[in-house]
Amino acid sequence: MSETKLAKKSLFIKFLDWVEVVGNKLPHPALLFGILAIITMLVSHVMYLSEVFVTYQRFNSATNEATDITVYATSLLTRDGIAWMFSRAVANYTGFAPLGTVLVSMLGIGVAEHVGLISALLRKVMLGAPKSLVTLIIVFAGILSSIASDVGYLVIIPLGAAIFYAIGRHPLAGLAAAFFGVSGGYTANIVLTPIDILLAGISQEAARMIDPAATVLPTSNFYIFFVSTFLLSATGYFITEKIIIPKLGPYHKESGEMIDAGIATDLSAAEKKGLKFAGIFFLVFLAGILALLLPPSAPLRNADTGSIVVGSPFIAGFVAIIMLSFIIPSIGFGIGAGTIKSSKDVIKGMVHAMSSMGTYMVMAFFASQFISFFSYSQLGVILSVSGANFLKSVGLTGVPLILAFIAVCAFINLFLGSSSAKWVIMAPIFIPMFMQLGYSPAFTQAVYRIGETPTNLITPLMSYFALVVVFAEKYDKKTGIGTIISLMLPYSIIALIVWAIQMVVWYLLGLPLGLGGAITL
Repeated sequence: MSETKLAKKSLFIKFLDWVEVVGNKLPHPALLFGILAIITMLVSHVMYLSEVFVTYQRFNSATNEATDITVYATSLLTRDGIAWMFSRAVANYTGFAPLGTVLVSMLGIGVAEHVGLISALLRKVMLGAPKSLVTLIIVFAGILSSIASDVGYLVIIPLGAAIFYAIGRHPLAGLAAAFFGVSGGYTANIVLTPIDILLAGISQEAARMIDPAATVLPTSNFYIFFVSTFLLSATGYFITEKIIIPKLGPYHKESGEMIDAGIATDLSAAEKKGLKFAGIFFLVFLAGILALLLPPSAPLRNADTGSIVVGSPFIAGFVAIIMLSFIIPSIGFGIGAGTIKSSKDVIKGMVHAMSSMGTYMVMAFFASQFISFFSYSQLGVILSVSGANFLKSVGLTGVPLILAFIAVCAFINLFLGSSSAKWVIMAPIFIPMFMQLGYSPAFTQAVYRIGETPTNLITPLMSYFALVVVFAEKYDKKTGIGTIISLMLPYSIIALIVWAIQMVVWYLLGLPLGLGGAITL
C-alpha cells in the first residue's frame, strides 16, 4: 500500500476516533431531551422579550381552508408559562403519541420473541435457501428482522457468519451481509414494524404545529419502503459478492479462534410443528379481519362513508391489529412447539417486553416535555417558517432539497444513533418547515429515514456496534472497530446513493409513499 493511501487511512481513522470521542461525551438521550427542554425555556424567554414573530398560512385539513396566522414567541418562564409546565407535565407524557402505540405493539412482539416464533421463522427463511442464494437470503432476512429489532442483531448477524463458515466462505463476509440487512436496511420491510408506528406518532405531533387536524398514519411510508426491501437486498447481495468477498479472500481458520457461535442453526421437530401451527392460526386471524373489513357495512369501515381508510376503525385500531397479528400466531407456535404450557406463558412474554421498555418509557417522558415545550413556546413554528422562507429565497426545493436533507440526516446519525431520538429533535423543525414548502409530513419522514439509516453501519456509537465486533472476533482475533468500519463502509456509501436515487425517482414520478402518504400536501 502506498504512503498516500496509508496517510489517507490514518486521517480517516483519526476522524472516526474523533466521532467516537465526541459521541461518547453526549449525555444519555433522556438527559439530552431534558437539557433541550431547559434550553427551549431560556430561548423562548429571550425571543419573547425581543417580540419575535412570524406570519404564515395555517391549513386545516378537516375544513380544507387556509388562514393567515401571526405567531409571537411565548415564554415558558413567565407566570403563565411556569404554571402551564407544571399543570401539563402528566398530560404531556400520557398524551405523547408514540408512547401508547409503541407499548401496545410491543405486547404482541414480546409474545412472539418469548415463545421463539421470530427466531424460528428467521432461521427457517435463511436455512431453506439454495447455496447460490444464501447471500441474498441473509440480507433479506436481516431486513425483515426489524419486525423485532433485537432479534436481528442477536440471531441473524452471528447466524450469517456461521452459515458462511459452514459452506466454506469467509465468515466475516456473511457477518457483513447480515449486519447490512439488520442495521443498514433497518427502516425497510415488507410489513409494518414498530419503527413505522413510532416515527408516525412523532411526525404527527410535529405536523400539528402547522395543521391542528394533521394525521400521519403508520402506513404513510409503506409503499416506498416495501420496494426498498427488495432494492436493498439486491444491493447488499451485489456488494457482498463483488466487493467484500474478493476483498477478504479465502478464510484461514488458523487466523482466528473459531468457537461455537451460540446459535442453533437447525430447526427442531418441535419448532417445525410450531411454525405449521403458527401459519394456521395466522390464516384464521386474517380471515377474521377480512370478515370485519370487506362487507360494505363491516364494523371496521367508516360507519358513514363505508371507507376503509378515511375515518375508519380499521386505521384507528391498526396498532391493536398489529398486536393481535403477533399474539395469535405466537400462541399457535407455542402450542405446536411446546413453548406455551399455559396462559401464563403468554403473559410472561408481554411482561418481559414491557420490562425491556423501561429505558424507552423514561426517555419518552423527557421527550414529551421537550416537544410540548417547543410547541407551546412557538419556537418550532418560528424556526420552520423562517427556514422555509430562507429555502424559498435561495430556491432550494425539489431534488436539491431532498439530497441536502439526506446528507444532513446521514451526518447527524454518526453522532446520535437512536432513530426515534433524532426524529424527536428534528421533526418539530423540519416537518413544519417542509410543510411551508408544500411537502407532506410523510414525505419529510421518508427522506429522513433514507438519510439516517445507512450510516448505522459505520458509527461506533450505534448501540449494537460493539456486539458486532465481538461476533467477528470469534473468527478473527485481530478484528477491531476499524476492521468492521472498513468492511461496512462500501455498504454504507453505496446504499446511501442507491436509496437517494430511489427517493429522487419516486419524487419525480409523484408516486404515493404509502397508504395515506402523498408527497405534497
